[in-house]
Amino acid sequence: MLCICHIQWPEMHAKNSGQHETQAPDRQPKLSTRPAKKETRNQTVDVSTSQRYTARARWLHWVMAILIVLAYTLILSRTQFGKGSEYRLLVVQSHYWVGILILIMAFFRVAERRRHRLPGITPPLEGALRIVATLTHYALYAFLLAQPLLGLLTVMVEKGALPIPLTDLQIPWPLATSDHLAETFEDLHKLLGSIFYYVIGLHVIAALWHHLVRKDNTLKRML
Repeated sequence: MLCICHIQWPEMHAKNSGQHETQAPDRQPKLSTRPAKKETRNQTVDVSTSQRYTARARWLHWVMAILIVLAYTLILSRTQFGKGSEYRLLVVQSHYWVGILILIMAFFRVAERRRHRLPGITPPLEGALRIVATLTHYALYAFLLAQPLLGLLTVMVEKGALPIPLTDLQIPWPLATSDHLAETFEDLHKLLGSIFYYVIGLHVIAALWHHLVRKDNTLKRML
C-alpha cells in the first residue's frame, strides 16, 4: 500500500499542477475598457467635425443664402413700382433690413470660422484647385461684409444717420452729409452687387462640380 501511494503521488501532483495552470488565466487582472471607450468616443467626434462644418456654421450658411436671394429679389423688383410710391419704398426698406441681417450674420460667421478649423476635403485638393478654392472662399467673406457695409454707408452719408429697423433709434454719421460721396458708395454697392452674381454662380457651379464630377465631400461638408 505504501508503494502504491508513493507511485500515485506524482499523478496527483500533476493534476493539481494542471488545475493551477488552467486557473492561472482567471487570476490575471482584467484590463479596464473605459479608456478605450473614451478614445473611441473622441475619435468619433474628431471624424464628424473634420468631415463637416459645425451645426452653427451650416445654419448660418443656408440662412444667409436665403437672405441673399431675398435681398436681390427685393431690389430688382423695385422697378415694378413707380418712384415715390409706398410699395417701392417698402421694397427698398425691406432690402435695407435684409442687408443689415446679412451683415450681422456675416460677422457671426467670421467669428465661427476663426473658432473652428475648416473641415478637410477628401480627397484633398492640390495645386491650382487648392489656390482657386482658397481665393473663392475669402472672396465670399469679403463680399458678405463689404456689400452690406457699402449699402449702409450710402444711407448714412445721404441721410446723416442710420435708422435702426423696428425702432426709433438712429446711428448718427459723424461727418457732414455729402450727396457726391453717397453716390460714390451707391455706385460701389451696385458694382459689387453685379460682381457678386458671378461669384455666387461660380460658388454654386464649383460645389456641383465637386459633388458630381470630382465626387469629393465638398458639398457634403455643408449639409
